[in-house]
Amino acid sequence: VQLQAYGGGLVQAGGSLRLSCAASGSIFSIKAMGWYRQAPGKQRELVAGITSFNSTNYADSVKGRFTISGDNAKKTVSLQMNSLKPEDTAVYYCAAAPTIIRLRIGAIEYWGQGTLVTVSS
Repeated sequence: VQLQAYGGGLVQAGGSLRLSCAASGSIFSIKAMGWYRQAPGKQRELVAGITSFNSTNYADSVKGRFTISGDNAKKTVSLQMNSLKPEDTAVYYCAAAPTIIRLRIGAIEYWGQGTLVTVSS
């Protein structure tokens, strides 16, 4: 399985960006997808996740600003990021796992390449 991520870039505080990710290969085992991020000097953290039944969860720091969506049949996931803040600056990673529990605890089966999001103040 390969995860290909798109999007990211530089945006001013208060702006918006959209990240997208598509899985290819033997994708039948994937039941949860999401986005992690890692800021300089910090641990990688789960930003948002979505299950094959479209159940979603978010980190408290992004609730109300970020929206995750997905297409279970195509194994794609997107993250709409609004009202971005400088503290959202990080490398964002698409992730996929067989269950939402594994996604949440970081037991990730597949990682995409990171994409840099920079929010200027």
